[in-house]
Amino acid sequence: MIQRRQLMQAAAAALGAPPLAGLARQRVTLKFHTFMQPMSGVWLTMHRPWMEMVEKDSGGRIQFEAYPAMQLGGTPPQLYDQARDGVVDVVWTLPGYSAGRFPRTEAFELPFMMSNAEATSKALWEYTQLHGADEFKETQLLAMQVHGPGVLHSVKKPITKAADLRGMKVRGPTRQATNLLKSLGAIPVGMPLPGIPDALSKGTIEACAIPWEVVPAVKVHELAKFHSEFPAGGPALYTNTFVLAMNKAKYEALAPDLRKAIDAHSGLATSAWLGKVQQANDVPGRKAAVDRGNAIHTFSAAETQEFIKLSAQVDDDWVADMDKRGFKGKALLDSARALIAKYEKA
Repeated sequence: MIQRRQLMQAAAAALGAPPLAGLARQRVTLKFHTFMQPMSGVWLTMHRPWMEMVEKDSGGRIQFEAYPAMQLGGTPPQLYDQARDGVVDVVWTLPGYSAGRFPRTEAFELPFMMSNAEATSKALWEYTQLHGADEFKETQLLAMQVHGPGVLHSVKKPITKAADLRGMKVRGPTRQATNLLKSLGAIPVGMPLPGIPDALSKGTIEACAIPWEVVPAVKVHELAKFHSEFPAGGPALYTNTFVLAMNKAKYEALAPDLRKAIDAHSGLATSAWLGKVQQANDVPGRKAAVDRGNAIHTFSAAETQEFIKLSAQVDDDWVADMDKRGFKGKALLDSARALIAKYEKA
């Protein structure tokens, strides 16, 4: 047995591979980088627990260095490339921060696509495997998810109908969200999440579109007095897509059992868990606004239909854009909707 093991190690060394014994003892430290604040619900209930689960399943041989709030430098739109280039090892970010770079994924950012983040995150993972895996081929894709329903938050006046948005400067997170706001008559201002507090306080924007869960993290309940949401259980104004991605070379250099620890917390189930936990954080986020005495308006069915009618062109424009890029836009949109329906019924 000893002679056989020595022969295998010699062969591995000759091929430039790490010795088998070395792999068996391998310990690695992975740098996790994101833009979320260290006291945010996303960081505390999603990112930290995910890292802890991987560490536990690896027997402590994988350890994370955790860097929230862009502590390693750069900007949120640069996070994906940081993982691709090996500047960091794992990132969580929005594909939509790089406008037009992940076009097929944008199907899930279109207006009134979802209501349940857990189901829609499952749908997004499957959709990506079917139609968009090559968009993320430069990294090891770990999970894809969405957040809960998007909500409108305004500083000086309530938004009780679509017409109230006309001429308002409103922050949108992605290309499709800003297209949505434009279709409603607003003046869209694209910016990553960390820029919202300063923009609201200075009047650069008059309102923003974010889900309830992130409101406390960026102090929107302190800066905005009015909040406008759509009926629970109905289609949401919008949602964002998120990607959890790892440097491919770092992943492939892991010992097989350490890759297994990463794989156990990747894929469909992890995507669903991330979406479920993030939407659950809507409850304390909304409570923060209620406790402050802010006004919350829930759109009626008729008011919701007016939003849907005005924003329908956004879908058509996306389909046309996909067709121009050489993809079958309508087929992609139909697939996204069918997958969402499938998992909502499950």
